[in-house]
Amino acid sequence: MSEAIDSLVFAPGCDRRYRELYEGIFTTSLWEVLAAAGSFPFPDYGGAVMTVHDPCPTRTEDRVHEAIRTLLERMNVKLVEPMSTRAAGVCCGDSFFGTLPDARVRELMTRRADSMPAEDVVVYCVSCVKAMHIGGKRPRYMVDLLFGETTEAGVVDLTEWHAELDRFIAEH
Repeated sequence: MSEAIDSLVFAPGCDRRYRELYEGIFTTSLWEVLAAAGSFPFPDYGGAVMTVHDPCPTRTEDRVHEAIRTLLERMNVKLVEPMSTRAAGVCCGDSFFGTLPDARVRELMTRRADSMPAEDVVVYCVSCVKAMHIGGKRPRYMVDLLFGETTEAGVVDLTEWHAELDRFIAEH
């Protein structure tokens, strides 16, 4: 009998990969650890209104959804939930890269961004950062929020971005 291993994960895609590809691996997200911590110096956003996009890999992970919302509450963010959220969340569009033409993927990204009830969209997946930016919203990456930083979308060409992702996955 193999021993169960609990892995600390940061990215939603890595969380799903570990859970699905490796027997005996259980994951805990960084968000859960921070939500349980009592001593993190959370910045105060003064009741800024934001919405949140839950990425596809966390769709079944209510523990992650709760942790994200706890962190936003601790940062004094007024959260306005989108209609489709948590387990009922809609893909940002990036999952369709490679199966649909880039123009169609960008349309899906715009459609998802348009469904967000606030201009500032909290995301905790780097691909979702790019999708919300492409869709015309202001992505607010959770790590950046925690450290009082602005979010830069970086590479937004879909082919270039996915080549970068593929290189990273191959190396790790």
